[in-house]
Amino acid sequence: MLSLIVALAGAIGLDWFGDPPNRYHPVAWLGRVIGFFVPWLKSGSESAERSRGAIFAIGIVVLAGIAVHLAAIASQLLAGAVALVVFSAIMLKITIAVRGMENHVRAIMSCLEKGDLPRARQSLSMIVRRKTDDLDENLVLSATIECVSESTVDGITGPIFYYSFLGPAGAFAYRTINTLDSMVGYKDDYYKNIGRMSARLDTAANYLPARITAFLMVVSAKILGADWRNSLQMLQRDHGKTFSPNAGYPMATMAGALRIQLEKVGHYRLGDQQEVASLEKCRTAISIMKMTTALFCILFSLPVMSILYFSGWWRIFFGVA
Repeated sequence: MLSLIVALAGAIGLDWFGDPPNRYHPVAWLGRVIGFFVPWLKSGSESAERSRGAIFAIGIVVLAGIAVHLAAIASQLLAGAVALVVFSAIMLKITIAVRGMENHVRAIMSCLEKGDLPRARQSLSMIVRRKTDDLDENLVLSATIECVSESTVDGITGPIFYYSFLGPAGAFAYRTINTLDSMVGYKDDYYKNIGRMSARLDTAANYLPARITAFLMVVSAKILGADWRNSLQMLQRDHGKTFSPNAGYPMATMAGALRIQLEKVGHYRLGDQQEVASLEKCRTAISIMKMTTALFCILFSLPVMSILYFSGWWRIFFGVA
């Protein structure tokens, strides 16, 4: 268990160095594998596409988790606890993106500071699914802050949640689900059948992390001097306004903490426009993301890993002393 805790701290530390180029990134490799098989999932038959999509989604998640778990065990058996720490830290790091998200947001902010709205829209398009070509500055800021809040779950606390129960295999299995959803979990005619299971897996996987993260965002708002009472109120009032049953939790909480309204035109409005979205609000959102990450590790991950250790789980599952 101590090895996994050290690896958790190591992964957070490694994240400050950013992400490797895509050609060296295992998640990018995973994306290429998924993309290769997507045409095979199409058949023209709704039932066949749903079956193929389900088999593929479940299969690749299970295989990815097993492969990483066996590699972790092998690293420990062949080179001891230090190798296990290094391997686990690297695998967890490639599933989280605190620094990566901050870099994306600061690139958008830099464009807006220079008055370059077209470039800001282009940078935003790299981290959101929606069209950004016609967004005004306020909507660009709104989408950026939404992305920070939702990615706090998808790109940080979600992987750590499953790492806490299943070690690096859990974190990578979660990232596999998230990658599947981002690539095939759409509602259009091409993807709606083959991506149905991927979307459902993503919804199920994020159910608990989204709600725990939202609560810890409220605590982070209190610590950082943001409006924690309003964040709690908006969480309770607006969490169900998004199409996703999970995304509304962190986004509504962030909107309340910043006292702004987050809007996706034609879809939802979260929070009240007590103040206007601004670059300073973006900076506060980044601070809340980081504080929430720290609180999640300290208040959730460490207690869970400790309880599992004393219950004998890690010795059974992982052989960790």
